[in-house]
Amino acid sequence: MQGYKISTDHNDLDFEVIYSFISNSYWAKDIPRVTLQKALENSLCFGVYKDSGEQVGFARLITDRATFAYLADVFILDSYRGVGLSKWLMSHLVDHPDLQGLRRMMLATNDAHGLYAQYGFEAIKNPEILMQIWQPDVYNNFL
Repeated sequence: MQGYKISTDHNDLDFEVIYSFISNSYWAKDIPRVTLQKALENSLCFGVYKDSGEQVGFARLITDRATFAYLADVFILDSYRGVGLSKWLMSHLVDHPDLQGLRRMMLATNDAHGLYAQYGFEAIKNPEILMQIWQPDVYNNFL
């Protein structure tokens, strides 16, 4: 996309931009800085940047790069939405060489089903096989 680039280089990440967005999101409200830093260090991260280097978007995958990946923390900053950056990011992500041949890629979303469906994601056909440990207030223990 003209005027933008996507990078998986951790050195390009602007932690302050990422933290500012994610710590105010519905899915990770008040996440501690140290927790997010650890998450980034242990994930395949995709940053979306203006040619000037300013970070305007992000996504990360928790993955073994062989069989499974979980897509998390996807965002485009509000002022850069509506120009196709989320679709470009998703195309780049699903085409990434390290993510080919995975048996399963998952995500959870409250509001972007239409976007993800365009890239092959669909509702779980047999949700009864999935289990979780859910601690929605875990970040409150750090406050």
